[in-house]
Amino acid sequence: MATLLSSGYQPFVIAGLLMAGLVLIETLSLILGFSLSLLLDHGFDVDGPAGPDAGPTGAGLFGSALGWLNAGRVPILVLLIAWLAAFAAVGFFIQTLSGRLFVPLPTLVAVVISGGLATPATRLVTRLVAFAVPSDETYAVSNDELIGRVAQVILGPLDQGAAGRVKVRDPHGNWHFLMARAAADQDQIPVGAEVLLVDRSGPTFVVLKASPELTAVN
Repeated sequence: MATLLSSGYQPFVIAGLLMAGLVLIETLSLILGFSLSLLLDHGFDVDGPAGPDAGPTGAGLFGSALGWLNAGRVPILVLLIAWLAAFAAVGFFIQTLSGRLFVPLPTLVAVVISGGLATPATRLVTRLVAFAVPSDETYAVSNDELIGRVAQVILGPLDQGAAGRVKVRDPHGNWHFLMARAAADQDQIPVGAEVLLVDRSGPTFVVLKASPELTAVN
């Protein structure tokens, strides 16, 4: 225990605790009826087609890096958990091996080496996850296809300011958790209200309060 609390191991202990915490939070969110991983995916606007070459639509080095790590084929949260697990495991291994052969590596050196090795390991793990849980392209729904559906406000109230969150079920029964704000002519829309998705700007949807006729149909 004293070894694990030493400075040379601290970054890897923290990474392991973060990983465990994310797994616990995702498990609890699923029990409560929503998914943290879906919220993160829509925050990044990971909305490309499913398949081996799918990836986030964001441009630049960040988007390219996420694509290389298979974001889009697996949820962003799975990618993050995989990287934290690989970083912690590699760190523990090299520090333990170094300590037995010589002395533990300086913390910064161990972090750099572990981070470098954890990244390709994450790519490998996420590829295996993507193959183990293949996506069915028939059930892939783009954000544009959700326009015209009725959603429920879960984080708000919604107005013309900062975006809140709504949840909506697609034609295949899958839940989507979206950023949204009220249309320009709308009054404030409270949490729990049902709204109609009428437009979107990037990952943020524009909504109108749904009429009783629409809510009855849905």
